[in-house]
Amino acid sequence: MRNRQRILSLIVAVTIAVTTGTRLYADDTNAAPASTMDQRIDALEREIQDLKRQRELDQEAAQQAAEKAKSAPIITAGQNGLGPDGFKLQSADSNYVLRVGGYAQADGRFYLNDRANNGTDTFLLRRVRPILEGTLYRDFDFRIMTDFGNGAPQTSLLQDAYVEWHHWQWLKLRVGKYKPPTGLEWLESDTDLLFVERGLPTDMVPQRDVGVQLSGSLLDGVVTYAGGVFNGVVDGGIGDADTTDSKDLAARIFFVPFKKTDVRFLQGFGFGSGGTIGREEASSTTTNLPTYKTTGQLTFFSYGKGVAPDGQELRYTPQAYYYLGPFGLLAEYNVSDQSVRSGVHTADIDNTAWQVAGGFFLTGEEQRYRGSPYSPLGAVTPRHPFKPGSGGWGAFEFVARYGDLRIDPNAFNKSPASSGLRFASPITSAQEAREWGVGLNWYLNRNVKISLDYDNTTFDGGAGTATSTVYDIRNRGAEQDLVTQAQFLF
Repeated sequence: MRNRQRILSLIVAVTIAVTTGTRLYADDTNAAPASTMDQRIDALEREIQDLKRQRELDQEAAQQAAEKAKSAPIITAGQNGLGPDGFKLQSADSNYVLRVGGYAQADGRFYLNDRANNGTDTFLLRRVRPILEGTLYRDFDFRIMTDFGNGAPQTSLLQDAYVEWHHWQWLKLRVGKYKPPTGLEWLESDTDLLFVERGLPTDMVPQRDVGVQLSGSLLDGVVTYAGGVFNGVVDGGIGDADTTDSKDLAARIFFVPFKKTDVRFLQGFGFGSGGTIGREEASSTTTNLPTYKTTGQLTFFSYGKGVAPDGQELRYTPQAYYYLGPFGLLAEYNVSDQSVRSGVHTADIDNTAWQVAGGFFLTGEEQRYRGSPYSPLGAVTPRHPFKPGSGGWGAFEFVARYGDLRIDPNAFNKSPASSGLRFASPITSAQEAREWGVGLNWYLNRNVKISLDYDNTTFDGGAGTATSTVYDIRNRGAEQDLVTQAQFLF
């Protein structure tokens, strides 16, 4: 029995030894040669190097793309352009900017109860003005604006054309043709007026002139100023070149004293004054004397034949505004003092005008001063732009104003040497015009505005009959006009 167990144990031991040896021999015979392993290692190293090189190439391409993006021009069409939704082409470093925009205003002007047929009911393109603006070398801005509306080129086709250096906010230099710094309402853009037409005081300030001016903003906008030398134009005039050797000085300063305080109800209060001084003389091509128009754009005062300026002209325009939430108000008082001559007779004609105008947003938008040499177009942004079916109806604004323009009585004085009048006839020119108006503005969005205004103007003088010795002076009939305007701004 014991022998059998020993024999079995021996057989198991031999079997295990043989099996183990066979496995070891098989593993040894299947092992790869050393040269094959080296080749595989070399291949892996080459793949790693290829991956590293590809990564370097990808990084170089990404860097080149980033550099190209930095230098590529930026094209936008939106609120960063000229006013609402203008078009802008800008270099990546913002050193060069080109903005293209403009606006068009289509009016309907209708005179009510016009028995004397002073005005003609008409539809007209009041203004059609493409605008080109830009920046060169970061510190130089330019602006070019032409006008193809309202009978142009019978009027001056070129409205603005200037370059301004603005390295500092507190000191800017502007050269070219633009609005001289004078009246409060006049410095507002034509696209941002409360009424379709400006009030009577604007008759007494220069519209656009060629010259050079310094301007700036101090204390973060609490104080703004401007002053310059210009060719000089008549009240309400536009000039491209001078007809005399004399030049006008123009200046304006304005304060918003509570702008940076916590007194909210006074933050929108501002006041200041502007003015011009110079000499006007007649030339071979022009008398260099103004005519004054109503808000319905009808002439109600002009000087007589043979009358010419004869010396100093002085204008000054104290002004103020107040804005709080949806309510806004502006007021100004303009004076134009001009020495005139008719034959051997001279006089100092001191004409005055004033107005108070206000607006209230029925839809809650915030009022503010809508334009100056230091602010862009497009001041009104409806909270809910017009979009039928979505509940958006745009912004609605109610406006009202009262104004007066008075001609110096010296303009109608009789000549001591004759029975005639020296400088203006009370038969053809009114001595005073008083205007009140109301209106409604509908801002569908930042681009489209529709306005409806009613203006009523009454006069002292301006009608009657005359003989060689007697003047039967009567008042010109009241002027009532209804004006509509559709404005598109881009």
